[in-house]
Amino acid sequence: MPSLIRDRATSTPAMLAVFGDDALLRAALTFEAMLARAQGQVGLIPVSAAEAIATACVELPDIEILADEAAHAGTLAIPLVAMIRERINDPEITRHVHRGATSQDLADTALMLQAKAGAALVVEETLRLGDALAVLAGRHAATPMLGRTLLQGALPITFGLKVAGWLQGVDGALARFRRETAAIQLQLGGATGSLADLDGQARAVTERLAALLDLPAAETPWHSRREGLAGLASSLAILTGAIGKIASDIALMAQNEVAEAFEPRVAGRGGSSAMAHKRNPTGCQIALTAVTRAPHLAATIIAALPQQHERGLGGWQAEAPVLAELFQLTHGALAAMAPVIEDLEVDIDRMARNLAAADVGTDTGESEALVAKTLSARALADHRKDR
Repeated sequence: MPSLIRDRATSTPAMLAVFGDDALLRAALTFEAMLARAQGQVGLIPVSAAEAIATACVELPDIEILADEAAHAGTLAIPLVAMIRERINDPEITRHVHRGATSQDLADTALMLQAKAGAALVVEETLRLGDALAVLAGRHAATPMLGRTLLQGALPITFGLKVAGWLQGVDGALARFRRETAAIQLQLGGATGSLADLDGQARAVTERLAALLDLPAAETPWHSRREGLAGLASSLAILTGAIGKIASDIALMAQNEVAEAFEPRVAGRGGSSAMAHKRNPTGCQIALTAVTRAPHLAATIIAALPQQHERGLGGWQAEAPVLAELFQLTHGALAAMAPVIEDLEVDIDRMARNLAAADVGTDTGESEALVAKTLSARALADHRKDR
């Protein structure tokens, strides 16, 4: 059985819900209902049959029973389509259920509907983190501190310059993620991707279905062409890495012997079950846990790229749980670190003492100018985006 205790520790209720069983079944039933409506709208099947099919897709089935049946059948589509047909119980209508589609069309499109909802959550939380970083960078643009290289004290910088680097990493990763969300597309190809059994109306059905589902229509079916999903998964792992970089730096700065920055004090968070004096960086812990797991998850989807013939065996079937986990970890890391940055406790006196103790002078170079350049470029990009 899934473990809410383990999953909730690394993700958010919102993202867990997006990739939960209810959402998966709702997406799968929506695909079947909208497929029928699209075919009804282009005259491929009677409109009355389309509406009967859509009605049969309204109520969610018993999840435990369907899960057992799907595991036995090897795919969710088989018991789900059978259930829809049983609910209709009219042979003249049931023959139109799932017409022109295959199990992978249902599985891929359901996953894409979930990914679209998940992507919106990721973008929203990343923008929140970016905005908080911009404020922090501006506030400490001229705050001197000891720069560190190879984990050793090096030369002076400003804390604002360090934060500006975090900000550039997050903004760059978000831009990459947004580009890769172009992979979130409708899947409709039929048994071998040839769009058979649609009486020559495949393009019309595809365009209607895409509109009804509010998903982009792919140029051609992508059953065994998965580079888009590999890019999407990689961009999530890269975004998680950018968040992990921030978490790693803050965790080091919060060590007792450094004591330059700390996560905000929140009742009940960051304590120790055995040592009452400790103040653990729990938000950083969540982010660093995600960044440890994410690259291997992305690698799994990349490893699934060589899918056999027109529809593969064991490749695309491996992707859905892995992509779901990537979305969950990324959103969990974002949700953990955004409040950390928004209320980060910065000890500028300790930064000054650490810098003085290193005896490396006070020349922070052009740190302030670099912070200003970073923030100016970000503001200009936002302005252009809003026009």
